[in-house]
Amino acid sequence: MAKDLHNWNPEDAGQWQETGKAIANRNLWISIPALLCGFAVWLYWGIITVQMINLNYGFSQAELFTLTAIAGLSGATLRIPSTFFIRLAGGRNTIFFTTALLLLPSAGTAIILQNPDTPLWQFQLMALLSGFGGGNFASSMSNISFFFPKKVQGYSLGMNAGLGNFGVTTMQILIPLVMTVGIFGGTSMILQNTSGTLIGRIPAGTETFLHNAGFVWVAILVPVVLATWFGMNNIRDEHVSPNIGSPLVAFGKIAGMLSIGLVMAAAGLWLMLPAEANGSGWGLSKWLVLPAVIAATVFALKAIPGAIRKSLDRQYRIFRNKHTWAMTVIYTMTFGSFIGYAAAFGLAIKVIFGFQHLMVDGVMTHDTINTNGPSALMFAWTGPFIGALIRPIGGKLADKFGGALVTQIISVVMVVCALGVAWFMKQAYSSATPEEYFLPFLVLFLILFAASGIGNGSTFRTIAMVFDREQAGPVLGWTSAVAAYGAFIIPQVFGEQIRATTPEYALIGFAIFYAVCIAINWWFYLRPGADVKNP
Repeated sequence: MAKDLHNWNPEDAGQWQETGKAIANRNLWISIPALLCGFAVWLYWGIITVQMINLNYGFSQAELFTLTAIAGLSGATLRIPSTFFIRLAGGRNTIFFTTALLLLPSAGTAIILQNPDTPLWQFQLMALLSGFGGGNFASSMSNISFFFPKKVQGYSLGMNAGLGNFGVTTMQILIPLVMTVGIFGGTSMILQNTSGTLIGRIPAGTETFLHNAGFVWVAILVPVVLATWFGMNNIRDEHVSPNIGSPLVAFGKIAGMLSIGLVMAAAGLWLMLPAEANGSGWGLSKWLVLPAVIAATVFALKAIPGAIRKSLDRQYRIFRNKHTWAMTVIYTMTFGSFIGYAAAFGLAIKVIFGFQHLMVDGVMTHDTINTNGPSALMFAWTGPFIGALIRPIGGKLADKFGGALVTQIISVVMVVCALGVAWFMKQAYSSATPEEYFLPFLVLFLILFAASGIGNGSTFRTIAMVFDREQAGPVLGWTSAVAAYGAFIIPQVFGEQIRATTPEYALIGFAIFYAVCIAINWWFYLRPGADVKNP
């Protein structure tokens, strides 16, 4: 087990060159696969639900969209407590315990997928627990920010987040492949519709092992969890993790705070979901419920007595800083878009291009299989792959040219591409041959993913430069928490607009939001007289 660190100061050039750089890089390269697994488990519902359609599990498209949305909201809400774990529990303790928790939804999902008659609520429960993977991002980024000097924060945070984000792509490539072979045993099922993998189409009538989508992550997680425990460090300094106690005490703090996040997420979901999807049926607007969930989680955490409350009182100082709120909005544009599109991309391809849209007796129908449509599983990985691959480049560009300038440029690109995607979605969703519009749709969406990936790196550089050493970690966690609600909002908005037969409205709305972010970024960081110029 690696030793706890004392008197850690990466800004000390001598310490950094002698021992600091090697220690920081070791923690980074263990953190990356742990975060990769978190993203994979959090967002694998986007692939699993596509295959559930191909296997005729008996759920409607709307019900399947709730699984991606539940995981998205849970993961975002769990980022709120995760934001504050490092000071309370230490880096190694936090990353070990939160990564180990991923074994619960991975194994549980594998078990229930073996029975097509499993009720919807059990899938929803596993989707809720998959949120552990989403929450891990906040604590992981906060932890890594303490190990590296400011001059390479864009690079180090970009590497952790960018390669961690590869969990989405890795999952989207790996799951379709492992489903073709019974490597973990169990009973196979027969494809009712054509499926696909990175290497080609799989015809209907083929055996598939959907439960491998969960078991494969159990197999990967075990060695990763061991590496976090034996290879990572806690930093026991006043500005990082001064009073973490024993590992068991640290795990108890984390478990208690995550429980609060799960309860708040579940309550919010119940208020929003329709009765047929195990919700209240009250139809409360997500635009009212989500702020209530965030606020309730923040205040419930602060109500915890004792040392946790004292620590949170200190860390909650970030909310008095106007730049916390400006960067929260801007990072929601970049990361919220990346993670939301990653969650919805595969299912959107399936629904928009996998069916013919026919006028029957004066009514447009959308339930006739399009035999010429693209395979969602062949293309779903491409956008997240590009967005994750390019994120470290965004960090390096920001280190060279300034984070705000890079963010401003990619924001304009995102507006243009979102409007272009909206137009081609509209054409496809009213066509009997939607595949004719797939190529321009795909190209523009890939550019949108790339722009959001660059922006993810540039915004984290801005945060690292605007905030002091103590506040930068919690701000990184908080902004990522709010931005992660994109994983809930975007699949929900897509689902709503698809049901309303106007999917293009979703992208038009996102483009308007991006334009607002352009104005905020300019006002705070680029205009003449800005408090902090192009950080």
